Amino acid sequence: MENLLRPLIVVGGSVVLTLFIGWATDRLLCKADERHPETSLWGLLRRGRIPYQLVFCAALLRGSFDRAEVLEDHRVGVSRTLTLVLIGAAAWMAVRIVGAVVETTYTRYARVHHDAARVRRVRTQVSLIMRVVSAVVGVVAVAAMLLTFPAFRAAGASLLASAGIIGIVAGVAAQSTLSNMFAGFQIAFGDMVRMGDTVVVDGEWGTVEEITLTFLTVRTWDERRITMPVSYFTSKPFENWSRGTPQMTGIVYWHVDHAAPLDAMREKLRDILRECPAWDGRAYGLDVTDTTPNTLQVRALATAKDADDIWTVRVTVREKMIRWLAEEHPYALPRVNTADALLPPNRANGRVPGGIAPQRRAHESPRADR
Repeated sequence: MENLLRPLIVVGGSVVLTLFIGWATDRLLCKADERHPETSLWGLLRRGRIPYQLVFCAALLRGSFDRAEVLEDHRVGVSRTLTLVLIGAAAWMAVRIVGAVVETTYTRYARVHHDAARVRRVRTQVSLIMRVVSAVVGVVAVAAMLLTFPAFRAAGASLLASAGIIGIVAGVAAQSTLSNMFAGFQIAFGDMVRMGDTVVVDGEWGTVEEITLTFLTVRTWDERRITMPVSYFTSKPFENWSRGTPQMTGIVYWHVDHAAPLDAMREKLRDILRECPAWDGRAYGLDVTDTTPNTLQVRALATAKDADDIWTVRVTVREKMIRWLAEEHPYALPRVNTADALLPPNRANGRVPGGIAPQRRAHESPRADR
């Protein structure tokens, strides 16, 4: 009976004590979150309750397993398994705690500062820092797990002796990966491009959705995702419409007839922009920029606070101006001239095939044809 109750008390007591302490800690975090609504730290720390309970339970079982006097033949394997669980859970909890602190700091910074460009820059840096911290913690945890095995400890000296050669070989083999990693740090802290920026890459317009240590994702206007290596943004030119101020000037072109009412079009452009909520009211204009034998090229300028609004302004101006011309001034739209060409005064009334009159001689009189 004692052999049955002892392991039951040790294992069951460890599990019950772990659940109780986890529940008590979670209640304390909930009360702290209610008392301090200005910060989200205490609520975010609740994400680590599962690894916290695993650490506590593994530590209790690791310390009291010898008292259970069970599985005597497998004591080394059980102890090593509990140690591996303890190391992994501790690394998991460390990542959750660091993530909660970093996210709280970013939220507080975004609440205080109203500059969207600075907030996006900090968001990009925080995201990459979290990925680096997670990678470092993971590597350290795996190394600690491997060192629990005697065979790896014995091979440690030889591994350290050959670390220089392995580093050179790994550097040559992973040259592109390392270049992308350093490019990711350069993007994060060089303020070249940030998450949420509007960019144009390879002729595609979109918004930067994700930045990692090796690749960058751009979400296009039609909801496609373009994944590109981060080294692209450090080696090739690209357009960043959110760099500095997000304000933009949009251009709309029309081809109209030579008799188009330009002054009336300027007044109509002003009326259209006043009715468009996306126009920021900074500037507008309408000018003739080019001519062809049949049309005038008219260019309208309008401003907006960002790339999304300038798109709305452009399509609104283009549509309403064409509709107004078609309804009020249809003669101003481009037309194909199908009338006979007017003859110059020195041409005769006679015609040749093709509608062109023959050239008269200088001594001939028009009365000779009568």
